[in-house]
Amino acid sequence: MIYEVTTAAADLKIIPANEPEEIAQNVLMIITTPKFTVPLDRGFGIRATMLDAPINQAKIAAEIVSAVKEFEPRAQITNVIFDGELANGELNIRVQFKLVERNLRGGVF
Repeated sequence: MIYEVTTAAADLKIIPANEPEEIAQNVLMIITTPKFTVPLDRGFGIRATMLDAPINQAKIAAEIVSAVKEFEPRAQITNVIFDGELANGELNIRVQFKLVERNLRGGVF
């Protein structure tokens, strides 16, 4: 099953109802948090150096995939989709992912 989160409608829940909802919320937190802004984990999030640069979808997608792989190993990114009025500087990101299955010993298949 493919799940999706979007930066256009960031709806965070205090207590997620189930594991897929928890993972989706974690992915959304990762992609909306600039690095160096979390006091005890300065490496969390994505690099904000891209904010003042021309939009480079390949670099942003690579940064998202890398950050999610590091901070939420239960999610595997399948697609990164860019929406919005890019000419006006409006960028909405939709990240599609699937859950990583684990074997009985806790390893990833």
